[in-house]
Amino acid sequence: MKQLTRAEEQVMQVLWDLEQGYVRDILDKLPEPKSAYNTISTIVRILEKKGFVGYSAHGKAHEYYPLVSKKEYRRTYFKRVLSSYFGDSYMALTSFFTKEQDLSLEELEEIKKLIDEKIEQKKK
Repeated sequence: MKQLTRAEEQVMQVLWDLEQGYVRDILDKLPEPKSAYNTISTIVRILEKKGFVGYSAHGKAHEYYPLVSKKEYRRTYFKRVLSSYFGDSYMALTSFFTKEQDLSLEELEEIKKLIDEKIEQKKK
């Protein structure tokens, strides 16, 4: 799966939330400052060529929808980050979050709870 540019990812985030929509719908949901209509239209067509977006034709207008789920993209993107920045090491990633980020006690306890639950599942 190809990596998205920042602008493409921003458009996909909106389209994932909308589930389907026209360029105008996407533009309306983007934060200020808004890009030009033609810019968003071009980005959507690029996303279509990359295989991220499909469309239904309604006369001259196209209603776009995601072909790649947010969950699927997130999984692929995360694997790329894990590989590029943490040498495919979950231990290095965990170390980063526990040492480099200012996590609250509640956040650390929640992470610990999730890990403990996964350990129990694996034991069974």
